[in-house]
Amino acid sequence: MPFRPIPRTTTWSARTHGRRGRRAGLCAVLLTGSVATLLAVGPTATAVTGTSERSGAGATQATATSEARVTTAVLDLDQPADKPQVRGKDVPYDTASIIKVDILTALLLQAQDAGRDLTQQDCTQAEAMIERSDNDAANALWRRIGAAPGLDAVNKRLGLSSTVGGAGGKWGLTRTTVTDQIRLLRAVFGGESALTTTSRNYISALMTRIVAGQSWGVSAASDSGWALKNGWLQRSTTGLWDINSVGRVTSGTHHYLVAVLSDGNASMTGGIAAVERAARTAVSSARATG
Repeated sequence: MPFRPIPRTTTWSARTHGRRGRRAGLCAVLLTGSVATLLAVGPTATAVTGTSERSGAGATQATATSEARVTTAVLDLDQPADKPQVRGKDVPYDTASIIKVDILTALLLQAQDAGRDLTQQDCTQAEAMIERSDNDAANALWRRIGAAPGLDAVNKRLGLSSTVGGAGGKWGLTRTTVTDQIRLLRAVFGGESALTTTSRNYISALMTRIVAGQSWGVSAASDSGWALKNGWLQRSTTGLWDINSVGRVTSGTHHYLVAVLSDGNASMTGGIAAVERAARTAVSSARATG
């Protein structure tokens, strides 16, 4: 899909894009394709090369557990239902870095409300936060949106009823459920949304540009295109891992929103394998019943 550069001094607009001459775009490039086209440009899943979350996710206070748990939710965008198909207990998990999609959503909604554009710094940090999972960028934008109170206010507007922002600057310890993650993904990829089309295209575009070493997770359930964000966090008190993945995948002729949350994993690689198995199973089940 072609991209055309625009000057670095250009800001990215979060305002409604119905005005003559205004076009949706990334900060550094002009987006000329549709969301469906964007989903085809993600790299294939590869072995993870990242390390555990740094200070942005925060230290954890966990109770040791001997068994991993995983919960999935899938919603078929081509045959939308009121509720996603959920496998496992729909209980709260730590988000780790999947919260970065929610942080960017809050940043864009606040900009829309104020009738202003994102600054070049906002855009640079947003792109680093989503594409490379940069924690320093997330720290800055977390403060920009008003930390947990700002996030919670936006989530209330989006209908996320079981997501609570992490306290004390620890955004990675935000608690969420798979059904809330589907609600957030739906605000980006389908259905009615407080986000403008421009804002939605911006988020989805960044989620197709994840660096290769982080392109694992729900992408395992796709046979053509995907857009995703992953999270991984080793708990300091147990050494066990939270491994999460959320996004949109294409399987067969349908597009699915998928959220997989897990914790208690003995290793990062084992957690990733479990999340990918769960994603494939959940999407296969949705295809069979769709």
